[in-house]
This record gives sequence, C-alpha cells and structure tokens, in this order.
Amino acid sequence: MDLSIVIVNWNSGPLLRECLRSLPAAAMPAGWTIESVVVVDNASTDGTAAAVRATYPSARLAELTCNTGGAGGFAAGLALALADAADLVWLMDDDTVPEPGALAALLAARAGYAPRPPALVASRVLWTDGRPHPMNTPRAKPFASGAERRAASAAGCLPVRSASFVSILVDGDVCRERGLPEAGYFLWNDDFEFTTRLLRGQAGLLCPASVVVHKTRTFGSTDTDPGERFFYEVRNKIWTLRGRAGLAPAERVLYGGSTLRRWARTFARSGDRATLRRALARGVAAGVRTRPRPTGEVLAAAGLPSWPPEGTRPRPMPR
Repeated sequence: MDLSIVIVNWNSGPLLRECLRSLPAAAMPAGWTIESVVVVDNASTDGTAAAVRATYPSARLAELTCNTGGAGGFAAGLALALADAADLVWLMDDDTVPEPGALAALLAARAGYAPRPPALVASRVLWTDGRPHPMNTPRAKPFASGAERRAASAAGCLPVRSASFVSILVDGDVCRERGLPEAGYFLWNDDFEFTTRLLRGQAGLLCPASVVVHKTRTFGSTDTDPGERFFYEVRNKIWTLRGRAGLAPAERVLYGGSTLRRWARTFARSGDRATLRRALARGVAAGVRTRPRPTGEVLAAAGLPSWPPEGTRPRPMPR
C-alpha cells in the first residue's frame, strides 16, 4: 500500500528542514511504501523553497504563488497526494517534529482497529518541554458507544470527533468521498471543519503511542489573546456551524455552546479587548453574510495547475 506525506510551510525554513530530517526515524512497517513527500510552500519569502530543492531533491515541492494559509496549503497538498493514488496521507505542519516510531504507531493503531480501518488517526502532540500542547488536543467523541470505546482501546487509542492538522493520518478513499479542506478558511478551524466532515459516521482515533513535538514559539492555545486574527476564529466557526456536511444538528448545538464559552474565556484573558471586539464584529458579519470561497478558485489563483487533480472530486455524502 502507498502512503504520501504532506507538509505545509510558510517562512519556516529551519523548522521545516528539521521536520524533513526526522521523517526516516518515524519508521515505515513492512508492506508500506512512501509514494511521495509533498512540501507545499505558501509563497515563502525566506528562501525555503530553494533550500528544499537543494537539500531534499526527492521531495515534491509545490510552490504556490500566494499565501493561502494552512487551509489552502493542506487542500493543495492533499489534492496532489490523492492524485498520486495514495492509500493513506500523513498531514503535518512545518513546525512538527515526529519522534521515532511516530508513523509506525499510527499505522499499527489503524491496523488494530476493527471491524474496519478508521478514517483518521491522530498523534499525541507535545510542546518542546514535553507538556501536552493545548493548541492541538483532539476533541473526544461525545456519546461514543461502549463498543466504540472498546474497539479504540483494543488498538491502544481513544475515539475522537475532530483533530488537528499538526499530525494526522487520513484514509485516501474517505478523503476522495468527503472532499478536501476548505481553502477559503485561510487559517483557524479549517482542521476542525475538515476532520468533523471526514469523521461523520466514521471512526477517528487518538493514538498516544504516536508522539510529535509541535515547536510553536510559545506554549498556549489559540484562545490566548489572538488579536486581529480572532476574526478568522469567529468567521470560520460560524461557517462551520452553518454547514451541514460535518456536524449533525445536535452537534452544532453542542459545539456552538462550547464556542461561546471559549470566546468568553478569550475576552476574559485579553489585554486588548477593543481589538477583539472589532474582530468579533467583523467575523460575525462575514460568517453570517458570506460563504467560503470555493477551494478550486483559491488554489487555481495560487498557481496549482490542472484543478481539480484527477481523483480528488468529492462524491456526494450520505445524509
């Protein structure tokens, strides 16, 4: 079976190179081959693309002509991997460093889950000092049945309803059915929207044995005084809650309530609430009045050729 690795980069040259150097230690079990390592460069200005060409010539470098954010980068990388007929795709950020055996643990968990392989397996994400990174905690699956919990436990995992792009292993056929990440989100909640859509009616797992280090500059979650970027949190969460593909009606109520509590915490912790109020107002207006720009438009404008790549057009989801 074939596996592709997708890494999305923007101006993170040294961290990206550390990520690429760590991949051989992630360990591929027998019977699997790495079809491609796709590096999506979001129009970096720090010379990253040239460094990748010179140092890792075997990597497939996709140089976008403008910064499409994490959302567009992962949509582009996943599209290219699926067009290469990948059975599985391992998605990760450029500041992610897998520990030895991280990939082998994901594949073992997937193989150990019955009665059918999960659509997604997520790694445990640590910060540089070994603490669990609060930015990347997968959401536990609410109301998971006893059978689901037992099946996950037998694979050494926990059932989840969503996960972060920092390190997830996704099933290629399920992605072909459910579609790519929404490139129009740019950043924030793009992974939540994509993984809830991927996992609706499908199994998702958190695999504690697969460990990656997320080398963000600071320790904390996205609700730690985000400033103007709060606009994307508000707009994109409203887009997600308005959508019908990812969340069931009861889940929209559940996650809508948790979102309001999270926003209240963000304001309570902020040292610049005036900026947050402006971002909130803009985000609510955009979230209610607009829809995400189609992924094909975003990526075609960023220079991804031959859109959509063969084999990436989603089929209708069951309702």
